[in-house]
Amino acid sequence: RRTAAEQAEQAASMASRFIGGGPVRPRRLPARRGMVYPPAPPRKERRPPMPLIEIAPPDFDVELDLAYAGAANFTGRAIYRRAACYLHADAAAALARAAALAKAVGLRLRVFDGFRPTEAQRALWAHTPDPDFVADPERGSPHSRGVAVDLTLVGPDGAALDMGTPFDDFTPLSHHGDTAIPAPAQRNRLTLLGLMTAAGWDFYGNEWWHYQLFDTRSYPLLGNADLDSPMV
Repeated sequence: RRTAAEQAEQAASMASRFIGGGPVRPRRLPARRGMVYPPAPPRKERRPPMPLIEIAPPDFDVELDLAYAGAANFTGRAIYRRAACYLHADAAAALARAAALAKAVGLRLRVFDGFRPTEAQRALWAHTPDPDFVADPERGSPHSRGVAVDLTLVGPDGAALDMGTPFDDFTPLSHHGDTAIPAPAQRNRLTLLGLMTAAGWDFYGNEWWHYQLFDTRSYPLLGNADLDSPMV
């Protein structure tokens, strides 16, 4: 319990806070300065892993004859600045299965094209905007998703089997099931069709050389920026 003297001292202290009928505002203390920290270093964006696998011997038992890496294609010029073949992992596994099936009957696969950057697809479309044979880049090609491959068969002597037309022959003779080509060429196309479908590929009716995975639109379109080193 406080003494009378302590109570009087407290009253005097409270009274001293009032001058001229109003409270005396407490003195504002200077703002406290916080520590100054150096700016944080810029964050380095980590590049996601490339979603494509390079297709090349000896990892894949196939031959490469990349048509768009040179001038021997329907545009008459090289589309790719760097000759390389890539596929999405799902397509790469299906290609390996097809190569194994071909080897079992004394044949090999010769690949003309695999992943095609969207920039390259635009160049092909600009030259030949024919949707029967060249996919509109606005819709996207299965090649630009890394899930399509153009190829043919090679015999035991190392020569390509006769398929009735050359690669990228944009005529009805290139259609699957065309009977205007010689019977041996029809058999060769059916052999390729059987090997590829048994390995899990779908086919495109207008081109005997083109195969793609099912449900291609579930895979994203890719371009030069998705490669470790640009092709176009």
